[in-house]
Amino acid sequence: MTLKFHWFLPTFGDGRSLVGGGHNVPRGITAPAGRPGRADRHRAPDIDYLAQIARSAEQLGFDAVLTPTGTWCEDAWLTTAALIRETSRLRFLVAFRPGLVSPTLAAQMAATFQRISGGRLLLNVVTGGEQAEQARFGDHLSHAERYARTDEFLSVVRGAWGEEPFDFTGDHYQVAGATVAGDVDPVPELYFGGSSEAAGPVAARHVDVYLTWGEPPVQVAEKIAWIRKLAAEEGRILRFGIRLHTISRDTSEEAWREADRLLKDIDPAAVATAQQTLARSDSVGQQRMLSLHEGFREGGGSTRDLEVYPNLWAGVGLVRGGAGTALVGSHTEVADRIEEYADLGITEFIMSGYPHLEEAYWFGEGVLPELQRRGSFAPGLWGTA
Repeated sequence: MTLKFHWFLPTFGDGRSLVGGGHNVPRGITAPAGRPGRADRHRAPDIDYLAQIARSAEQLGFDAVLTPTGTWCEDAWLTTAALIRETSRLRFLVAFRPGLVSPTLAAQMAATFQRISGGRLLLNVVTGGEQAEQARFGDHLSHAERYARTDEFLSVVRGAWGEEPFDFTGDHYQVAGATVAGDVDPVPELYFGGSSEAAGPVAARHVDVYLTWGEPPVQVAEKIAWIRKLAAEEGRILRFGIRLHTISRDTSEEAWREADRLLKDIDPAAVATAQQTLARSDSVGQQRMLSLHEGFREGGGSTRDLEVYPNLWAGVGLVRGGAGTALVGSHTEVADRIEEYADLGITEFIMSGYPHLEEAYWFGEGVLPELQRRGSFAPGLWGTA
């Protein structure tokens, strides 16, 4: 099985310490201020730095970069559109929230992006799991209602990409003659994550790739079985992907030293603030992430106390919403864990690390060649820009 790897664009900022942001948590360096002589300056998400990451990801053989969405991120559509001319092959996995724009407008935006990028758009559908953030955008639907709206939204988007004008009448949308100018070639693939009962049927009916955050393999296997069953009932077959951070080094000891440094640099006050914010989320996936380090939060402990499965470290989730686990170890160990997830049915891996530029090279020059040697990875344009 040949696996596909994507990297991440930190549009909420970057640095050598863990950076808050992602889902629901205000962005910013989480290390205490006032440490002279330390190389831990916050890197603003300006277009030149993001372009540097994108070009590096392309050169290293990553297929795409995920660009997040949320209050504390730069807009994903505008940012990736600006990076089209900075790259030649790299695809852009653009996260967006259904319900904040018309589904027909979203279909039109995607069609335009495909034409001007030469077909390099992928779409990550983020229904939203935190009431306060949704309210900032004027959205006051309940958790279940948001997934019902996403279901209708994706029906209209796919309908607008069809050959004939599309009519739709539902509880959230009434659309007459939805269409877009010109062909949509290729039709963007839809990526989607959701762990609640309301999310599963939406994935089964509409998406191409179901995503999970980096839980231990047993829990991931349960999710895959659940979604496969729902998709089979719809007569569909989905692919599966996983979202993880990475700390990969030449030796296991070096990698865990880096994890220890990241943990020691976290301001305890930042942990408390982040955890209070994340605890209010009605995202089932977020609550599953929080449960992975619950014992550590209550009693404290060492870096390895956050190792919830061999080489799977939950330290990132202390301050970051969304994906909160990292693969930590030697390049060989990280490759082993990736192949373990692949054996469950995961074929796409969305990776990231702090800082994103340097960690792209650690992973791209360490783990990817190891997986290529094993026959699990074929970059196609390895080592070219």
